[in-house]
Amino acid sequence: MSVPVVYFVIPCYNEEQVLPETVKRLTQKLHDMISAGLAAPDSRMLLVDDGSKDGTWRQISEFSDHNRMVSGIKLAHNRGHQNALLAGLMTAREFADCAISLDADLQDDVEVLDEFVKKYMEGCDVVYGVRNKRDTDTAFKRATALGFYRFMAALGVDVVYNHADYRLMSRRALDALSEYREVNLFLRGLVPLIGYRSAVVTYDRHERFAGESKYPLKKMIAFAVDGITSFSVKPLKMIFNLGLLTALAGFTGTVWAGIAHFAAGWAGWIAAFWSLWLLGGFILLCMGVMGTYIGKIYAETKARPRYKIEEFKRSADQDAEK
Repeated sequence: MSVPVVYFVIPCYNEEQVLPETVKRLTQKLHDMISAGLAAPDSRMLLVDDGSKDGTWRQISEFSDHNRMVSGIKLAHNRGHQNALLAGLMTAREFADCAISLDADLQDDVEVLDEFVKKYMEGCDVVYGVRNKRDTDTAFKRATALGFYRFMAALGVDVVYNHADYRLMSRRALDALSEYREVNLFLRGLVPLIGYRSAVVTYDRHERFAGESKYPLKKMIAFAVDGITSFSVKPLKMIFNLGLLTALAGFTGTVWAGIAHFAAGWAGWIAAFWSLWLLGGFILLCMGVMGTYIGKIYAETKARPRYKIEEFKRSADQDAEK
C-alpha cells in the first residue's frame, strides 16, 4: 500500500487556551509520520470551529495562514460535538485516504497515531482508540461510564467499550458513514454498524492540557440518553413490561386493602393515597420516555441539515494548488 494522505479531524469549541499547544504537537507529529513513511507530505490537520464564542476561529485562521499543515472550517452555528465531528470527517474524505478524529484538549495520546496508520496500512478500515484505564476520571465518572456501557450492551447496542471518538476511518468507511442520514447523531454507535474490518489501539488518556471540559454532567446525561434512544427500542418494551407489573401490583394491593379494611378496620385510603403517587410517577416516567422517542421522530422527519459550513479556510499551499 502506498503512503496514505492522513487528516487529523479536531472539533473545537471555545478552545483558544489549548489550541496553540494542540497545533504545535500535531504539527510535529505529522512531520514525524511523514519522515517515517506513515503519512504523505500533503497530510493535514482539519480544525472544526463549532460556533465558538472566544477567539478559536481567529486562531485557526492565523494558523492556516502560516502553517501549511493546518486547515479549518467554521460552522455557521454551534451544532454540538457530534455534528462538528461529522462536518470535519465529510470534508476530509474529499482529500484524505484516511481521517483520524481526536479531541482538541490533548487528552488523547498522540503518540499512538502511528499505530492507527499501521493498522490502516494492514487493511483495516476502522481503528478504534480504546483507553487502558480510567485513572484520570473521578470515581463518579468511572462508575457512570461503566454503567452506560453495560446498559448499552444489555440493550443490544454494539459499542466499543471505553472508546470515545478517537478513531481512524478510511475513505471507504467515510463513504459508508455518509449514507447514514440520522439527524440525531451518535457516532460511537453508527461506526460499528458499517461492518468493515476493524482493529483496536489501546492508549492512556491524559489530563486536559488547559481550559474546561465541554462535557459537564448535564451534557453527559443528555449524550447517554441520545445514544440509548437512537439505537434501541428496548426502553419502550421495558415500559410495557413495567406497566403489566404495575397493573398486577395494583390489583394485588386493592385485594389486600379490601381484606385489611373489612377484617381489621384498617384505613384503606392510605394505600390508595400512596398507590396514586406511585402510579402517577410511573405514568410521568413513561410519558417522558415515549416523548423522547417522539421528539427524535419529529426531528428526523424534518430532515434539517445537520450543519452548515460558513467558511472553509485552506492552508496557504492548498490555496496555491487550487
